[in-house]
Amino acid sequence: MKFVIATGNAHKVEEFSRMLKNLDFSAISAKELGIDMDEAEEDGDTFEANALIKAQYACEKSGLPAFADDSGLCVDALGGRPGIYSARYAQNDQARITKLLKELDGVKEENRTAKFVSAIACVFPDGKKFTVRGETEGKIDFEPRGVGGFGYDPVFLYEGKSFGQMTGVEKDAVSHRGKALEKCLLELKKITEEDIYADK
Repeated sequence: MKFVIATGNAHKVEEFSRMLKNLDFSAISAKELGIDMDEAEEDGDTFEANALIKAQYACEKSGLPAFADDSGLCVDALGGRPGIYSARYAQNDQARITKLLKELDGVKEENRTAKFVSAIACVFPDGKKFTVRGETEGKIDFEPRGVGGFGYDPVFLYEGKSFGQMTGVEKDAVSHRGKALEKCLLELKKITEEDIYADK
């Protein structure tokens, strides 16, 4: 089964492609199909709503099943911000990290708890759709560590190590997106089995 990855984020395409590589699903990015994901208006008020908007848009444009991720960082000391606005928190990754650390200036280590959230939506041309969610809890460090990953990865600590210090495989094993994709694949398996039985 072939899916279009409904994102304009090259880093997310890389992560999804890596995690799908050894499975029976192939994926092509929206960009490769000439789909401009910037035209999908993300005006939902939850991660799931925004993921569905993107997946629905890519499915309609491509005629292929589509899945989309909407993810973000929720910091307890900031009342859950930046949340669904994580990508719009500042103009680029460095600016986002700088702003986050400034807002947390003076917050003690024990109060710097946070979680990464990923909602994945899958939409099919026949109208079937579903969403799943993955979460990884950690803390926000006082300064960036490592050069891997993207976004807030260098300041997000998981069991004493930042996502920016992990290899792609290490991060996939514990990340919010990895957990959400695992749930997504279980749902896809159910749908595939339903279709097989329906044909008998």
